[in-house]
Amino acid sequence: MKNNTNTDNQAIESKRKLIFDENTCPVTATMKVLGGKWKPILINAIYFTAPARFGELKRSVVGITQSMLTQQLRELEDDGIIRRKIYAEIPPRVEYTLTDFGLTLSPVILTLAEWGKTYKLNKQKVKRK
Repeated sequence: MKNNTNTDNQAIESKRKLIFDENTCPVTATMKVLGGKWKPILINAIYFTAPARFGELKRSVVGITQSMLTQQLRELEDDGIIRRKIYAEIPPRVEYTLTDFGLTLSPVILTLAEWGKTYKLNKQKVKRK
């Protein structure tokens, strides 16, 4: 029986070399785009109501200020997640939709929603005990 200690040690050593930092961790890159209180809510709202108008988003996203809504929409647009379409009419009309790239987040958002439902149910069960 051949003892391949060198190969075994390399496998163990490669596991030890995993480094998670803000520059290399893909989860961090995702959270830079999706992080914060409002962005996941806005992405979810636009996903389900597209095309979404600014006023509709302001009314449906409870607690967000107009300036915060503007800032978050701009950041999502800069990151290529949403598209802002301006119609040349009076009064001006602006609609927001997810880009094709933004639509790739839909399974992530739906999975987060399902996880959130499960979490809330589990938390309620713990409180009842």
